[in-house]
Amino acid sequence: MKNIPKGKYKPYPKIDLPERKWPDNTITKAPIWCSVDLRDGNQALINPMDMKKKLELFALLLKLGFKEIEVGFPSASKIEFDFLRKLVTDNLIPDDVTIQVLVQAREHLIAKTFEALDGVKKATVHLYNSTSIAQRKIVFAKTQDEIIDLALEGVDLVKRYEANHNGEIFLEYSPESFTGTELDFAARISNAVTARWGINEDRKVIINLPATVEMATPNIYADQIEWMSRHLDNRENVIISTHTHNDRGTSIAATELALLAGADRVEGTLLSNGERTGNVDIITLALNMTSQGIDTGLDFSDINEVVQVVEQCTELPTHPRHPYVGELVYTAFSGSHQDAINKGLAYQQAKEDPFWEVPYLPIDPADVGRTYESIIRINSQSGKGGVAYILEHSYGYHLPKSMHPEIGRAVQTLSDQKGRELEADEILEVFKNTYFNIKEHISFKDVSLSTDNGVSKCTLTYLYNNKEIVSKGEGNGPIDACKDALMKEYKNDFTIKSYSEHSCGDKSTAKAVAYIEIQSRELLSCFGVGTDNDITVASIKAMFCALNRAFS
Repeated sequence: MKNIPKGKYKPYPKIDLPERKWPDNTITKAPIWCSVDLRDGNQALINPMDMKKKLELFALLLKLGFKEIEVGFPSASKIEFDFLRKLVTDNLIPDDVTIQVLVQAREHLIAKTFEALDGVKKATVHLYNSTSIAQRKIVFAKTQDEIIDLALEGVDLVKRYEANHNGEIFLEYSPESFTGTELDFAARISNAVTARWGINEDRKVIINLPATVEMATPNIYADQIEWMSRHLDNRENVIISTHTHNDRGTSIAATELALLAGADRVEGTLLSNGERTGNVDIITLALNMTSQGIDTGLDFSDINEVVQVVEQCTELPTHPRHPYVGELVYTAFSGSHQDAINKGLAYQQAKEDPFWEVPYLPIDPADVGRTYESIIRINSQSGKGGVAYILEHSYGYHLPKSMHPEIGRAVQTLSDQKGRELEADEILEVFKNTYFNIKEHISFKDVSLSTDNGVSKCTLTYLYNNKEIVSKGEGNGPIDACKDALMKEYKNDFTIKSYSEHSCGDKSTAKAVAYIEIQSRELLSCFGVGTDNDITVASIKAMFCALNRAFS
């Protein structure tokens, strides 16, 4: 880019981590999940949530299976305080859910926080103060020791108020702007906090290591997490938590690599709501794990409801390409993609084992409450397989594969004319106009059939050149007999190249559908479609349809 002075930006320093272990690790289990939608997510909204929206989102988080939920910053505003009191007084917090609250290391704020927590059975008090080089130098003008003293003052205050609280209190400490903090200082202040708290097997501490600002590549964050894991005292009693933001667009990768590096817990939001470019999206993280066969403990089986509630509460739209949940993520427009998906779905339904192996779909859309109807959509880039998929899955027409190119060309012509995606009903209209609403030079009227010693015989009535003709014929089947009767006066010679049939609709209203492909010296091939309550009549209608399309 132009006009950027040399030296304005510098590469993030490499982490000195000999024999790092995380690149060889694999995620085998889900982390402890903590939703921060109601706090970190809420503070980033143009219009922060009111009481009704907070309660609705809280109910959704419980339904999804979250056992740790940061409900707010109760000392920061009346609505934050009142919301927590509403949860308590209305008995809305399940016994197996731990409520989390954020607070700075100041006595009046901590006092107000414990006032809001009165009656909560299990609560995590999330204490934080900024530790980064830039914050110490520019914002606070304090030394490392002074920053440590501030953190320890907060710990002492939490311990004092904890003594009078009728319930369990857990401590979480965040060296805020961790990614901009020297690692040795981050370890020193974290160890000072856990020692002052009195960490032991029955009194574990959450050390949250936030990428408050994403400053480097995900592998650097993983190195930082592994380095801290090696240098935290009483590591077996420390719960290392991540809290990544998406400034570089890699919060998902950073969190996943951090889990490889030893992190135990993840803080994030639904659909990545949060300051600037947002927090890490727990939906994407969890469904990534689902695709690897890991039980996440979270229930995203009705993803449409999740999106609806979150959008309503945050007043933020969801990008149509958002992983797993966007309107278009299970949709293919490309013809080659459509063909592969169509074949993959058929293969999946035919085989006995449940292993999911449909091309282009990393998970089964049905597992998140999405339907197959929206997977394939048609525009000018679409192929014949996609058109056939729509006609089959939306309307029950099982077109023979050799017919796909013919109807595909007809649909693509309309899409090119309109210059946009076609709706399913428009595709059906093209199908009907191509095979049913056509100009006729020969029309089927009636047929009677019989069999004599294995030979099919027929009396065929049809209209040809405005003349009604009754003709008899015989052959090795009804269609062959009707062709024989027809050719007594019909002038266009043809052969029947292929034939298929199926029923369409429910048993009580099912109709027969037949497809016939004809060929002549002048034509490569041409298809006809016929429908009737009687499959034989449907087949004869299909033959007449093909003749009208081929020779009109």
